[in-house]
Amino acid sequence: MHNFLEFRYFKIYENIILLYLIINMIDPKNISIKYYDYDLAREKIAQFPTEQRDKSKLLIYQKGIIQESHFYRIPYYIPDNSLMIFNNTKVISARITFHKETGAKIEIFCLEPIAPHSEIRLAFQQKTYAVWKCFIGNSRRWKSGKLSKTIEHKGRKYILYAERIQRQGNASLVEFTWQPEDTMFSEIMDISGSVPLPPYINRDAVEIDKKRYQTVYAKHEGSVAAPTAGLHFTDNILRELKVKGIQNENIILHVGAGTFKPVSTEKLKDHEMHAEHVIIDRKTILNIINKAQHKIISVGTTTVRAVESLYWFGVKLIIDKSHIQEFNIKQWDPYQEKYNIGISSNDSLQAVIDFMDENSLETLSGITRLIIAPNYKFRITEGIISNFHQPKSTLLLLIAAFIGDDWKKIYDYALSHNFRFLSYGDSCLLLP
Repeated sequence: MHNFLEFRYFKIYENIILLYLIINMIDPKNISIKYYDYDLAREKIAQFPTEQRDKSKLLIYQKGIIQESHFYRIPYYIPDNSLMIFNNTKVISARITFHKETGAKIEIFCLEPIAPHSEIRLAFQQKTYAVWKCFIGNSRRWKSGKLSKTIEHKGRKYILYAERIQRQGNASLVEFTWQPEDTMFSEIMDISGSVPLPPYINRDAVEIDKKRYQTVYAKHEGSVAAPTAGLHFTDNILRELKVKGIQNENIILHVGAGTFKPVSTEKLKDHEMHAEHVIIDRKTILNIINKAQHKIISVGTTTVRAVESLYWFGVKLIIDKSHIQEFNIKQWDPYQEKYNIGISSNDSLQAVIDFMDENSLETLSGITRLIIAPNYKFRITEGIISNFHQPKSTLLLLIAAFIGDDWKKIYDYALSHNFRFLSYGDSCLLLP
């Protein structure tokens, strides 16, 4: 009898603890990042891409069941009548290396344009000078003064100068000038910079990275990191999907360096989400509105954040149109009670279309800081193609939000079955 009572009291205590955890998990701000950690050995992180894009491994998760294949077979696993949405941003040569007269190596990682244009397309067209927000490698060796770099390209000589004009937290504002002055900054960056490989790839960029750290459908320059889920696609796979009747649309989300920033705070509420630029065409939005005929498959977490942000912009227009002047989704917008009143995705997106019509816009452009964490309710995305992400990252939180605690089962399977992780690693198709 004594043991029975002990057992009952233990179960009651266990249920109280579980209830406490559930109540606190209702608000994603209270999530403790330690529950989204796992042991990722260095040898599991892919340092180079596979010899062929589509020969990477593919994990398929469908209705709780895991199987594995290779990426070239992905058209077989995509549900009929799906609408696949791709992020066709293009990675820029954002890492520029200078050498001081002392021999010190200074590495400048261009993050985003500041002046005279902050809009990425105009910034690339700029001539004479440009100011960018940058990370500085070996910063302590560059206290002041101009750096210079001479480049010979196709029989022409170019000189690029860099001067740090202001510090901003762990970043700096750097003014670039160059000769000849009639050259656009996009050309200067292309000939003087290198591929901005992520920090967990422990090597310098080589020739193969120019091609392989870029999707085959990349079109619009602006990212400092690749939308890596798309790296596995080939022209042949895209043709096979088309033959199968799978529709596709493109959005643009220019990926920032913040995508590599792990959550370093104990609670998610103290983590500041990075801002990224989103561009979506009217035609794409209209096709998503007709999603009753489709299953929406987002290729990559960047695409997920873009299309889900689109939903919340529509909600804000419906609730508070008179105060909404621009597409700007803040980190915690989706978790505010006033926005969670059951607005359908079609009604929300139609509000976006109405806004575009009223303002004579064919393209919607804006900023998102949306964080997608467990307990988030997905409004548009019904399937995700993704690589395997870093421990304690907002990308992993997004995956956990989509498939629940089964993320552990998937990652355990991948670790124990020799899947390769992170940017140049293997991928998974998630169909909960």
